[in-house]
Amino acid sequence: MRVREAVIVAAVRTPVGKRGGGLAGVHPADLSAVVLRALVERTGIDPGVVDDVVWGCVSQVGDQSSNIGRYAVLAAGWPESIPGTTVNRACGSSQQALDFAAQAVMSGQQDVVVAGGVEVMSRVPLGSARASGMPYGPQVLARYDDFSFNQGVSAELIAQKWGFTRTRLDEFAALSHERAAAALDSGVLEEQIVPVGVGAETVGAVGAVGAMGAVGAVGAVGAVGAVGAVGAVGADEGVRRGTSVETLARLKPAFQDDGVIHAGNSSQISDGAAALLVTTPEKARELGLAPLVRYRAGVVIGADPVLMLTGPIPATGRVLRKAGVGLSEVGVFEVNEAFAPVPLAWLAETGADPALLNPLGGAIALGHPLGASGAVLMTRMIHHMRERGLRYGLQTMCEGGGTANATLIELAS
Repeated sequence: MRVREAVIVAAVRTPVGKRGGGLAGVHPADLSAVVLRALVERTGIDPGVVDDVVWGCVSQVGDQSSNIGRYAVLAAGWPESIPGTTVNRACGSSQQALDFAAQAVMSGQQDVVVAGGVEVMSRVPLGSARASGMPYGPQVLARYDDFSFNQGVSAELIAQKWGFTRTRLDEFAALSHERAAAALDSGVLEEQIVPVGVGAETVGAVGAVGAMGAVGAVGAVGAVGAVGAVGAVGADEGVRRGTSVETLARLKPAFQDDGVIHAGNSSQISDGAAALLVTTPEKARELGLAPLVRYRAGVVIGADPVLMLTGPIPATGRVLRKAGVGLSEVGVFEVNEAFAPVPLAWLAETGADPALLNPLGGAIALGHPLGASGAVLMTRMIHHMRERGLRYGLQTMCEGGGTANATLIELAS
């Protein structure tokens, strides 16, 4: 059977809200519904053509339990006949959702699939999915000499292995904020962001998609959850303007008393959702849609679960070989900034141009809503590629437990 081509015809996201910020009062199903409805608004499709919704979410407890992907479909008001499933590949969950969607389309099993994800960490805190019990088991612990499998400790080990000083890590963190602030100020993010209405009585997209003039300012949101408080979140909330090595130097190490990893050079705890519409070029024409990018290749690899966060390095090489594309041909790289040593080690090993890495800032500045981050980064990268006319974009994500996804996309002509 012929392998079909997969294309992405729409990519949208909510703003990334900071912990306890403007999105904290929004239920994850409702936040997911905002981007699902936005896909329909942007493309004009009948949602009934969607064969499946594959949704990333990491902490599948509490408000995010019982298959949040299915409840996202219902919250969006889509037909009950549309299924939904929830994927957990740690931080790469929604990037894996995209890979699954592309595989379904390429195989011919499905024609139109939505991929994306959500995480409202303000409501479902980091680590809540394993608040009790031991997921590793005695044999896993014995294999790795009872290592704690703590990502922060792993980041410290990476910094030691590659010789990154705290100053070098903090320089990278400050650059992330600088680039993110420049992106906000330039207005290049407006097209990809769906403002989110918040308050006691209304939750949903605000105004026309991309119309952010009245709602883009952080701080325009009232006290979420207060009776009658209604506002909108239209811009990413985590960016701290004026961040410098000097200001970061005041922060205490988070994982080791003499360590180099702290809150300022680590990703922020955040809230957000994003969605992408995947189909074939033929189906896109039938629906009257123009592809944004082609899905060229995707891989997932396993790596040392102690270092844990180094998987993007071999994943990058593998996805490029699979696609037959050289590193020098890629115009933008999105390497998730879980901790500053992760992209820095990736740079050191790949030899990529630092100017092409996370050009709009990364999770240190913008935040890391776990289950949504893969789709958020992909949405940002797609729009950046189209604005700059970049042929190839490569995204890779380190993941807890020592796995990593890498995805290569090509600009559609």
